[in-house]
Amino acid sequence: MALIAAGSCMFTGLGLIPFFGKTVDPTRIAAQIVTGVGFLGAGSILRLGEDVRGLTTAAMIWVVASLGMAVGFGFYAVAIFSGVLVILTLISIKPVEERFIRNRRNRRITDPHPTDVSE
Repeated sequence: MALIAAGSCMFTGLGLIPFFGKTVDPTRIAAQIVTGVGFLGAGSILRLGEDVRGLTTAAMIWVVASLGMAVGFGFYAVAIFSGVLVILTLISIKPVEERFIRNRRNRRITDPHPTDVSE
């Protein structure tokens, strides 16, 4: 993940440097980063039978790339605030998920639900 952030930051920063008398449009570089990161995120999502894994990883790849772009553009406060917000969200969603979504699995409507075993 750190390599994705560093790469995004470097590409964004290099797009801001005037080279050969003119600057490169940084929005075009940002668009290409988003496209490339989309392919990385799609590659991290795995489907094993009925289970789908890697959605959080794919989302984190997007977030890390956006944090790298924010740092590359010089928006340090936005990057720090967003990073803290994402970490707090990931930490706080786990207990909520464990409490309210028992036997969490990817199910279709037609799949039978497991019986609740109370002891």
